[in-house]
Amino acid sequence: IPGVCGCCGALRPRYKRLVDNIFPEDPEDGLVKTNMEKLTFYALSAPEKLDRIGAYLSERLIRDVGRHRYGYVCIAMEALDQLLMACHCQSINLFVESFLKMVAKLLESEKPNLQILGTNSFVKFANIEEDTPSYHRSYDFFVSRFSEMCHSSHDDLEIKTKIRMSGIKGLQGVVRKTVNDELQANIWDPQHMDKIVPSLLFNLQHVEEAERRNRSPSPLQAPEKEKENPAELAERCLRELLGRAAFGNIKNAIKPVLIHLDNHSLWEPKVFAIRCFKIIMYSIQPQHSHLVIQQLLGHLDANSRSAATVRAGIVEVLSEASVIAATGSVGPTVLEMFNTLLRQLRLSIDYALTGSYDGAISLGTKIIKEHEERMFQEAVIKTIGSFASTLPTYQRSEVILFIMSKVPLPSLHHPVDAGRTGENRNRLTQIMLLKSLLQVSTGFQCNNMMSALPSNFLDRLLSTALMEDAEIRLFVLEILISFIDRHGNRHKFSTISTLNDISVLKLKVDKCSRQDTVFMKKHSQQLYRHIYLSCKEDTNTQKHYEALYGLLALISIELANEEVVVDLIRLVLAVQDVAQVNEENLPVYHRCALYALGAAYLNLISQLTTVPAFCQHIHEVIETRKKEAPYMLPEDVFVERPRLSPNLDGVVIEFLFRQSKISEVLGGSGYNSDRLCLPYIPQLTDEDRLSKRRSIGETISLQVEVESRNSPEKEERVPAEEITYETLKKAIVDSVAVEEQERERRRQVVEKFQKAPFEEIAAHCGARASLLQSKLNQIFEITIRPPPSPSGTITAAYGQPQNHSIPVYEMKFPDLCVY
Repeated sequence: IPGVCGCCGALRPRYKRLVDNIFPEDPEDGLVKTNMEKLTFYALSAPEKLDRIGAYLSERLIRDVGRHRYGYVCIAMEALDQLLMACHCQSINLFVESFLKMVAKLLESEKPNLQILGTNSFVKFANIEEDTPSYHRSYDFFVSRFSEMCHSSHDDLEIKTKIRMSGIKGLQGVVRKTVNDELQANIWDPQHMDKIVPSLLFNLQHVEEAERRNRSPSPLQAPEKEKENPAELAERCLRELLGRAAFGNIKNAIKPVLIHLDNHSLWEPKVFAIRCFKIIMYSIQPQHSHLVIQQLLGHLDANSRSAATVRAGIVEVLSEASVIAATGSVGPTVLEMFNTLLRQLRLSIDYALTGSYDGAISLGTKIIKEHEERMFQEAVIKTIGSFASTLPTYQRSEVILFIMSKVPLPSLHHPVDAGRTGENRNRLTQIMLLKSLLQVSTGFQCNNMMSALPSNFLDRLLSTALMEDAEIRLFVLEILISFIDRHGNRHKFSTISTLNDISVLKLKVDKCSRQDTVFMKKHSQQLYRHIYLSCKEDTNTQKHYEALYGLLALISIELANEEVVVDLIRLVLAVQDVAQVNEENLPVYHRCALYALGAAYLNLISQLTTVPAFCQHIHEVIETRKKEAPYMLPEDVFVERPRLSPNLDGVVIEFLFRQSKISEVLGGSGYNSDRLCLPYIPQLTDEDRLSKRRSIGETISLQVEVESRNSPEKEERVPAEEITYETLKKAIVDSVAVEEQERERRRQVVEKFQKAPFEEIAAHCGARASLLQSKLNQIFEITIRPPPSPSGTITAAYGQPQNHSIPVYEMKFPDLCVY
């Protein structure tokens, strides 16, 4: 019977006759439209026949492909497309299976035109919304085949471009068909993402070449050419893919990107990597941004032993991504990000010091280039600053405290690494962390200084100002300036000068708030002390003095009230005394710099206070210096070639700002003249004992000792003695002997209380207590006078009148006093 049906068309099933009728005798005539309409009507009238129609069309298409009758292949695919668009019945699933089988057959062909034809049909199918779900349909073959087409390396450039674009469109169709259908195979599985994402990135890599190739001399043809660009099509597909990603799928979508960049060494140029992650960050939902940041941080840790250029590229990408993520939701990854970056910073410092990733150089060890590690460190610092600048104030404060807690300090509670290598590591770590802190503090705006500079942070920050390293001290000054400058006045004090009229600076000055007043009452002496000590350093450079001048000026503008102004003037006059007395044996440049610093600041503060007599005194001294001692002014000192004086020991009083004169003129304007008359002496703290140089405590004790020895009482008892080497040696030996005697006395006292019987100790303490009581009684008798007796006085022996004390209850008061 089948043979009879094949020969006699009238005996064949109707659906086969309708299918055969759509094919013309000459394939170039195309699809017979009238017969196609009949086939479509039949499929809609008898939907149970749709699967058979599809199977028969598939059978004919496979036969035509094998016979290389490609015209009929195109007609068959066109008929399938029209049937798909027209039919949405429940039986379409079986028809779709036949359709996908035919598409797969075309994609397996080596003919580019058939591959493109199959892809176009699949894309049309992907845009159809099916009414009935499919539980067993698989798209694994299509993902693999379309990904392979995306990597086409056909010899013909035009054909290669078409095949690649078809592959991208096919992947886009697979994503659209499966991404939102929970019954379909999960397209977000790693086995699929590891093929889709690298295929899209591969086409994105050639964006510049594609743009040059498709650049048309006619501007009117340019938009049409741009649509044929595989790079732009891949970018749109990638954006669509990431835009559909849910919370749990972000990791599977990002991991192939990182692997692709690793495999193709795309971190080092970092241009393409940055472009990829910009696409990612702008495509995903904002609340998923922190997941991408976490992926990058984990990848940075995984590559902690990679080349510095690779790590620098990852950090650069992290910087760009974090700035975009901050506009959305970074979530709990803020401190995690800074912790990872700071850890990488410390590792980089260790790598640069040891010269290898293993801590020791051996055979086969990869030698590290120091300049590359330095480049990586700068990239980390830049990333820290760029990300911190996008954070709100409260998170930025937390980051500042977090970074400061990582700075190694030479204190009792924060031990540092020992040895030469340990010192270098500590110094580099301190410098890098302070650089990071400076980046974070730049542009930091906080109305309340108590919140911006809390006690625990300020104590740790200022303790670094006592270090010997000049670079570290400069960073501390710049950080303080960044915090205090809230009105953008910092750049106006970048150079030190004595302006006749500071109105040209156009300073933004606000009244000191109550919170700022409380801050200065609590921390002002601490700030003054570190400024004073910084001025005495013999390793200061011009940048240090410029920073000190800026810090003094900004305190006067941002945080000053009358009490602060008085203390700042006392501080600057004390700095002038340091240059004049020169107990620290400072070089000539440093002494001239201190004179010039004092002149510049007093010129500024005198015009800010607007006290005419004060301004006149400062102006007179400056004019005198201009005529006879220009080396004491900033215009001659803080230049490329300073003009200094060979001898500063004979400075006359007319060149100096006199504390008595300033206290007199300011006292007449309502300032505290008594406080102005007092010389500034910094407070002694525990930090001085930890300092490697001679502490200010030793200086103060030496001053007290000198003053006590030069007192008038000493001069009357001890004749003047000529100071020689022998007398100094004797004084040192005597002081050592006195210390030994005091130490021995203390030992004896402790030993007595440990070994003596209780009765002896009690008797000793009782005797001391009775002696103390008798002394107190004598003091009370001297200071407390008895009340006069109401009964008058009597004459005692020797004719001396004597008052007798009568108890209050025996006194007789006049009647008028009784109430």
